Amino acid sequence: MKFEASQRVKEIGSYAFVDVYNEVAKLKQQGITPIDFEAGDPKDPTPAIIRNYAKRAIDKRKSSGYPSYIGAQEFREEAAAWTKKRFNVELDPNREICSNIGAKEAVFHFPLAFVNPGDYVLMPNPCYPPYERGTTFAGGKAYFMNLLAENNFLPKLDEIPADIVKKSKILWLNYPNNPTSATATKEFYKEAIDFCHDKNIILASDEPYTENYYDERNKPLSALNAGKEGVVVFQSLSKRSNMTCYRVGWIAGDEDIISVFKKVKTNIDSGTCTFIQDAGIAALSDEVHVEQFRKDYKIKRDLIVRALTASGLENCTPKATIYLWQRCPKGMSSVEFAKKLLHKDVAVVTTPGSWISKKVNGINPGEGYVRFALVPTISECKVAAERLRRLRFN
Repeated sequence: MKFEASQRVKEIGSYAFVDVYNEVAKLKQQGITPIDFEAGDPKDPTPAIIRNYAKRAIDKRKSSGYPSYIGAQEFREEAAAWTKKRFNVELDPNREICSNIGAKEAVFHFPLAFVNPGDYVLMPNPCYPPYERGTTFAGGKAYFMNLLAENNFLPKLDEIPADIVKKSKILWLNYPNNPTSATATKEFYKEAIDFCHDKNIILASDEPYTENYYDERNKPLSALNAGKEGVVVFQSLSKRSNMTCYRVGWIAGDEDIISVFKKVKTNIDSGTCTFIQDAGIAALSDEVHVEQFRKDYKIKRDLIVRALTASGLENCTPKATIYLWQRCPKGMSSVEFAKKLLHKDVAVVTTPGSWISKKVNGINPGEGYVRFALVPTISECKVAAERLRRLRFN
């Protein structure tokens, strides 16, 4: 028997990671284990306070049955309390918050709530793939807004064609940004909200890196700091608390938007595992481990940035996220630079920027950059830094 994939699956495509993966395979055949800065999956363990709470919660929930579709009351209340403490934004846990099975699930399914075939969704370029994939599965079309250094990696909303804006339902933003590490000001968020209000577009702000910052004086804002009407934010505990395998987060904001999204959720899954939500409550109620992670990421950031600048590359010190968006040496493409970093004397795995962005209006905004995800341990970063210092790009 022969089965053909649906058109929506055919349209997904895939990234051409073959060249770099082949180089990694060659290194391993030589007995060399590369230091992997590619995927944003922290190697350091989930804090003990969270793990231990999760263990106890398994017994506590032994007869709980199916979880709530929209999240346990306790979890939603804790998310609201954390949002008030962190951003000084009031949220009603019953009407303005819905749990999710990690932010990726919510991001992917969100367009199903509002996008009809032929509608457009506005999204940054480069961007997190589920923005586009969720749009495609909902029958919508993606319009990419290039993030360029000369614009501080912020989209130029006034440059979106009027005919596209007219047919748009959602505007995706992601600050602090993956991969550029850029942050957004309250003025920009206000500009984006005004734009969306004028055009009757939902502002969907993906905010999993708001807690990964390096300076208390420059704590990232939430889009909710600029307004709640027509705005929803997506939060996750994956990067804040090293809970990537737990799959827990929440969506919050305008109650009318949340109410529609809840209808989608109740028809797609049976809710977030309750003892995992309990672990999420433990995570949200503790800031000690988050502060320690910030200190650790700062050590790793400074090790790698200093090594890269010592080799003659442009300083790429980020204010937030767990990423470095390093400009390549002059005359070298992002793939060429990533392959050079895989030489056996360096053996560092990165992501070529051209792979995580698309060519729009003759420009691939990721070309000329590589992304480092600062997920190896501090000791691994020290080894990588020593290898990177040996390179010379002057």
